[in-house]
Amino acid sequence: LQNLVRERQTAMQIAWTREFLKYFGTFYGLSTVVLTTGAIKRKKPAVLLPLLPLSFVFCYHYDMDYGTLLERIKGEAENILETQSTLLELPKGPLTFEDLEKIRISQSNFCTEK
Repeated sequence: LQNLVRERQTAMQIAWTREFLKYFGTFYGLSTVVLTTGAIKRKKPAVLLPLLPLSFVFCYHYDMDYGTLLERIKGEAENILETQSTLLELPKGPLTFEDLEKIRISQSNFCTEK
């Protein structure tokens, strides 16, 4: 059941990114035309500088939607699970029943003091 929920959430995220790419792609295309025209008319190539970060954002979203970004992320996550599992450990180790009882008691004391 949790896997189905995760798959639906991932599908929604991909769909949202694809929709974002449509709007951002239009903005990027118009910006490219306008800034290029401005750079040619003013003879100042510095006018094209805003295209650099816009290009990175566009490429990232394109790779997310139609490239292999999600596959690379999944592969890296599997690599972390297999070879670097110590990074996934909780600080102070796993939560124990005693820890939960201490938290519950401290919260109940806090509520009764008010």
